[in-house]
Amino acid sequence: MKENLDLKSVGFEPLASLPIRKSLGQHIFTHLKKAILKGDISPGNRLIENKVAKALEISRTPVREAFHKLEREGLIKQIPQGGYAVRGLTKEDIEDLFGIRSLLESYAAGLAAKNHTPEDLLLLEEKNRAFQRCLDQDQLGQLSKINTEFHDILYSMSGRPLIIKMISQIQAQIYRFRNIILNDKKNAEISLKLHIVLLKALKTRDADQVEKLLKKHILRGRKFVLASLKNKKGEF
Repeated sequence: MKENLDLKSVGFEPLASLPIRKSLGQHIFTHLKKAILKGDISPGNRLIENKVAKALEISRTPVREAFHKLEREGLIKQIPQGGYAVRGLTKEDIEDLFGIRSLLESYAAGLAAKNHTPEDLLLLEEKNRAFQRCLDQDQLGQLSKINTEFHDILYSMSGRPLIIKMISQIQAQIYRFRNIILNDKKNAEISLKLHIVLLKALKTRDADQVEKLLKKHILRGRKFVLASLKNKKGEF
């Protein structure tokens, strides 16, 4: 278990000066979540309520609030030694997450093919252009954000709040693996090509083809992630 996490190393400063109108708990939650998903805080890092509160020069209550939210999202877990640790994922977890994602997201994309507006497609085209610009400039660190925005727009086009909510519940876990997939330039180029083909299928409202393309895309990502992590033992 990794202890003594330096919060300043992941961008935290004492929060005593934060305006009262802002929720300290939400602020801490947002910052920690971002650091975990980006990989700045690794699986196994231990988080202890009173130590975090002391480092940030605040009471333990907002820290406890943030930890409970992170636990509900599956990003941290309670440990026998006391406190929490950043939760890793087993090989089986990854297989299940991508498998569930392939079903939910391909279904939502099929609905999007039927329900989209011309304005929706313009938004997707802009995300593809932004993705291409980052590739051309070797700014691979920006790709996960753009990719996530592309998919969020796509699923919002389904017009189905329930399925969108279900997808959002696993997005936090998936985001950390997008970095692995898209930090490989060749793989990122393949992802963009798929998005371009997907957009063409959306324009013709070919729901079956859209579903097949997206499911293939997601399962290909699962294969790449598992291959990248095959030499690690236990949780990732």
